[in-house]
Amino acid sequence: MAEKRRDKDQRLEQARDLSSWSQWRQSTRRTLRRLKEVGFEMLSNLELWRGDIHIIEGMFGTGILSYFSFLRFLVLLNFIMFLLMFGFVMLPIITAPHILTSSECSNYPSTSRRGLVVFHQHITDLLSGAGFLEQTYLFYGYYKVETIHFPKFTYNLPLAYLLVTIAYLFLSLIWIVKRSASGFKRKLVQDEDCFQSFCNKIFAGWDFCIVNDSAARLKRSSLLYELKTDLEEERIKQKIADRTRKEKCRIYFIRLILNLFVIAVLAACFYSIYIATNFSQKVSFILDLIYEYLPSIVITLANFITPLIFSLIIQYEDYSPAFEIRFTLMRCVFMRLTSIGVLLVSLWGQITSCQEGNCVCGYNHILYPCWESRVGQEMYKLMIFDFIIISAVTVFVEFPRKLIVDYCDCGLAKWWGQQEFAIPQNVLGIVYGQTICWIGTFYCPLLPAICTIKYFIIFYLKKVTLVNNCRPATRPFRASSSNFFFLAVLLIGLALACVPVTIGIAQISCSQACGPFVNYTTSWEVLPRTVSQLPAGARTFLLAISSEAFAVSFFVITCLAMFYVIALAGAHKRVINQLREQLVMVSKSAPATAPTLGSSWSSHPRTLLLMSELLGLGP
Repeated sequence: MAEKRRDKDQRLEQARDLSSWSQWRQSTRRTLRRLKEVGFEMLSNLELWRGDIHIIEGMFGTGILSYFSFLRFLVLLNFIMFLLMFGFVMLPIITAPHILTSSECSNYPSTSRRGLVVFHQHITDLLSGAGFLEQTYLFYGYYKVETIHFPKFTYNLPLAYLLVTIAYLFLSLIWIVKRSASGFKRKLVQDEDCFQSFCNKIFAGWDFCIVNDSAARLKRSSLLYELKTDLEEERIKQKIADRTRKEKCRIYFIRLILNLFVIAVLAACFYSIYIATNFSQKVSFILDLIYEYLPSIVITLANFITPLIFSLIIQYEDYSPAFEIRFTLMRCVFMRLTSIGVLLVSLWGQITSCQEGNCVCGYNHILYPCWESRVGQEMYKLMIFDFIIISAVTVFVEFPRKLIVDYCDCGLAKWWGQQEFAIPQNVLGIVYGQTICWIGTFYCPLLPAICTIKYFIIFYLKKVTLVNNCRPATRPFRASSSNFFFLAVLLIGLALACVPVTIGIAQISCSQACGPFVNYTTSWEVLPRTVSQLPAGARTFLLAISSEAFAVSFFVITCLAMFYVIALAGAHKRVINQLREQLVMVSKSAPATAPTLGSSWSSHPRTLLLMSELLGLGP
């Protein structure tokens, strides 16, 4: 307290020497800083599910917390995507008069049911996206508009549709990379030295601003869970280090056999999806909902069975808990995301092939008069069916299992046991759904809104089943690396989603019977045609930045900047190592120099703060 008073008196003396203008500037700067802190605090209080996530962190640790934080991020991302599509594509059509275009190959028969319609047929249409839903704002085919006339300007809807698609993909990339960078820094600091991780949690992990008893208990249990995770990781590392050569050969042989089995399972799943997709397109969807949903059913069955097989196999491969999660997740990611690719390849093979061998309209306009809406329906069905399966498993499997384990004393129930919250499968489920959303938004503009509602409901379903049906994991894992890895997997999903969207925009001929691009050969053609109509100066500038010379120059500059950042990071790492060595030397000579160091370091708080930040110990 005496030091604080001396610092305050010193600041007051310095303020007296300043002019009135400088004093006003300092006071204004302090006021703005306080307002900024208050604003950030208010925004943090308005954060979605803030209280629920704190409760989950205290009860189940930061590993489970990472899943729910990841889910919250996707809810916000999809809501922003919906706002983009609604504001730039749907709202102009709703609020202003527009011109419907016509062209060759423009026969697009309505699929709405006429006359007396049975109630279950409406349910069929609602689940499949056909019937009364096909020619609505939900799908691409409804937006057969080229120009929208406002009082003072004309709105180019095809250009807006294409640019919004590029914008939501680019926004997703920037947001994911930004979150991944912060997670990677924390992972890098924690993976650098295990002793540092223990010190950080024991000596700098407590929040001294906590005054509530329940919050203190939650924080205590969270720190305890993280320490258990670190100790478990160190035990596994020690076990791996103590393996003999014979044990290593045996484990590698087992892993080889199991990975060959995994490849065989994946090949069987992909072939089943291909056969199911071809079979479902040959049968009219009006006849039976089963045929319409056959690809979705096969994909969902494969996605449900293969993670169970992979989770069983991984137990015999003897990996660390964190690597088990990553490796299982990568296998399941490959299965789920590639299954979507197999579905799209099967569809596009039929869209681009005609019976006569030469497609007059550039695609099979007889079987698919609006192929974009057909692709949107497949993505819509995958999204709806995935949500139905998640809800059904929660209600009809997880809750009954909890009741059986609690109230049944038979040996089978005890062997089955209370379930754990499987983080890889749950993360994979939302990455799979988000990949479907990225692919399908171009063909089904309202899909981000459906995905937002879906994830919002899933949050509460998973929270209820976690609190009531699940027990804490027997093999805890660290959340910092998991957060980064979850976002890395999501980034893979985004990269794979960009491939079919790019092919559909740039390579496959647009439908001539529906959508905003009826007067263009491909969707991408609207961009160069719009650029050609610009003034000469703007056209020259855009052509220059899209040229190969500019691309090569930009690539070279980016590489130089990257090398500079790498060199800077290396320099910082060397400084950190030097500071660590100095701290080790100081700790060895602490008994003899403690009074001197205490008096000298207390007079340099900024040095202490810098060292703690560089070493990752926190303020």
